[in-house]
Amino acid sequence: MTAENVRIGVIGGSGVYRLFPDGVGERRAIETPFGVTVTVTVGEVGGRRVAFLPRHGADHSVPPHRLDGRPVAWALATLGVRAIISTAAVGSLTPDIPVGSLVLADQLVDRTYGRPQTFFDADLVRHLPFSDPFCPELHAVALGAVDGLVPTASVVVIQGPRFSTRAESRINRAAGIDLVNMTLLPEVALAAELGMGTATLCVVTDVDSGEQAEDAVTAEAVFSRLAAAEPHILEAIGAIARAIPVDYAGRPLIDADAVASVLGWPIVTGATA
Repeated sequence: MTAENVRIGVIGGSGVYRLFPDGVGERRAIETPFGVTVTVTVGEVGGRRVAFLPRHGADHSVPPHRLDGRPVAWALATLGVRAIISTAAVGSLTPDIPVGSLVLADQLVDRTYGRPQTFFDADLVRHLPFSDPFCPELHAVALGAVDGLVPTASVVVIQGPRFSTRAESRINRAAGIDLVNMTLLPEVALAAELGMGTATLCVVTDVDSGEQAEDAVTAEAVFSRLAAAEPHILEAIGAIARAIPVDYAGRPLIDADAVASVLGWPIVTGATA
């Protein structure tokens, strides 16, 4: 199997560490210009060939504040990926989105720091149009493919790995933000810089900072709820992948010459066991 025509990428968030049964799919190691070799597994989901990788590593060994989204976005783009389906664990800031909801985010607020934010930070400078962080076309596709999704939500991305204080939660809630996450930025922006559209399924695992005692946020509670939701999440990923148009071309938000210059670093790939 070759991966050059893989048009859909899947980035699994916390609780989604594999997409295919054991022994299924082709693992590919992709050397990147960022000193990191990214390993993806190419297989079939929803009748479509996809490239999958877990955001935090297969053993959840990379914490949110140490994630570098550049190697991941670069590796997926070199495989030909145009559409990214990702998942993310989130805390809720509103009773309108209770624990257990599956939400299709449409807006982001960045409260991270110290993370590589762009591919264009040296001699070649570009400014990304980002008023709609997630691809509107993929958003519509996902809504049509999966029943019961909360159709819109804003997400504040905090630095992590700690959870919010009650004061921070109150500030975010007063600002009208719906959800809290630690990983979606700069990941979504980096994908957009390389012309890839993203749709993200947010899994509500807690009420942020535990404003309601029964939904208090702890790592144990988050992972337990993610494990319970995993079958539904995987089913939703398959449904969205199946529904993405075969001619989906991504989001050309940065000029093609600039994107080509980023992707022009020599690519070295190889199969792994």
